[in-house]
Amino acid sequence: MARATGADGVGWALFVYNLTMFSPHSACLFVMLYAGLLTFPISLLPQQPAPPASAARILLLPKRIVSGETATVAVLDVNGRLTPGVTVNFSNGDHLVTNVTGRALFVAPLNPGVIYATIAPQPTRVYTTILTPSEAGSSSLQVSSVPRFASLADRFQLSGSGFCGEADANAVRVAGKHALVLASSPVSLVALPPAELEPGPAMVDVACAKRSTPPFSITFLALTLDADSSPLAPGEHRTLTVHVSGTVAKVTLEARNLSPKVAQLTGGNPAQVSSNGGAQNAAQFELIGLERGNFLISVRLVPMSAPLHH
Repeated sequence: MARATGADGVGWALFVYNLTMFSPHSACLFVMLYAGLLTFPISLLPQQPAPPASAARILLLPKRIVSGETATVAVLDVNGRLTPGVTVNFSNGDHLVTNVTGRALFVAPLNPGVIYATIAPQPTRVYTTILTPSEAGSSSLQVSSVPRFASLADRFQLSGSGFCGEADANAVRVAGKHALVLASSPVSLVALPPAELEPGPAMVDVACAKRSTPPFSITFLALTLDADSSPLAPGEHRTLTVHVSGTVAKVTLEARNLSPKVAQLTGGNPAQVSSNGGAQNAAQFELIGLERGNFLISVRLVPMSAPLHH
């Protein structure tokens, strides 16, 4: 399994079959199953070269920003690495370029409403809503909505008020360990879980400008795959089982077939399935072979946010 992020800005766990691939994280060859796990944007590590701007694929923009207030946008490559030197174009005509950290600070437009941004020259649009200061609510630091479950291999989003628009001015801790804040605005934070976090409930707190929130809980889940990795023959049916660690509750998983010429994913593409819950929590996806060859299936946890009751 490898952490990556799709063109829609959503994190995915990638399961690759019948493919020999070099993993830069383990410096060895994996045959049949690529099992490298990207646990941190490696562009932040000094020994790793940053990806070129041409490799940019994912744009992270807070879902809500506040008119006239600062916010941070981030750009990543397909492997989840923060990418510097990337031009981001907004639908209102504004432009910005990501700095050496792969992020950029900007001031939200004054006119409220919905705008979108794109990575030049890609057409994929990422939308955000501009709130008026009165719509944003109190300037005090508080978290109002959190995901019930979050993936250890994916970023998570918090909603509230009083966050710092500059990403690095926020301090998000999960189980006492610092999470990387990728994008932010006064009402929205997007953070990456700490690499060494274990599956299960963890206490989270947020701080900004010498203010802090009371701790709250998010359950972080690990997804692992159990499947036959031998070549898939045309017409063959195969079951992919994704085991969920960290909760006995039922959760919704979504699979996306990235090799539609080689295999067909039953239930559509993407396909959503609920796990069965319990001690052996798992979900199953069915594949049908179309032609012999390499195939790639990505799986993600479908986020479910809920109001936080203080």
